[in-house]
Amino acid sequence: MHPDIHLQLHTFRSAELHHAAAAIRPARKDLKVRLGWTLVELGLRLAQSRPAPAAMRAPRTA
Repeated sequence: MHPDIHLQLHTFRSAELHHAAAAIRPARKDLKVRLGWTLVELGLRLAQSRPAPAAMRAPRTA
């Protein structure tokens, strides 16, 4: 196969693949957002369930 033809075919196929990949991306972004907010919510729940660091230690008397 002539190199110019091979390069042209590669360019067309690459453009097709990029177009197909771009069509799938929005659903993936939505999943990332939901997962991110779920992790934030989980972190807030864990932070609230722990006692404050000062409450864990006994006060110093002397």
